[in-house]
Amino acid sequence: MKMALLSKNKLKFVGDNISKPNRSDSNFEAWEICNVMVLSWILRTLTPHIAESVVYIDIAQNLGEDLRERFSKGDHFLISNLLQKWHSIN
Repeated sequence: MKMALLSKNKLKFVGDNISKPNRSDSNFEAWEICNVMVLSWILRTLTPHIAESVVYIDIAQNLGEDLRERFSKGDHFLISNLLQKWHSIN
């Protein structure tokens, strides 16, 4: 997903680089169009179960934060067990 967003010059929408402008800002309409486009791209890559849980998020930056938080947590017990098995093989 990162490569796809980067290739379309839209990676900034899921980072901290582009925030939502005020409605009175001349860039608001362009931001809104790009934001919705990025949201739809990301939602199409998610499994239906995950997509249902984040479909209410209407700002790509917030969706990116939610997904980073959700998927950055590892299963520490599983990782520890795998490392122990790997070390026992060597």
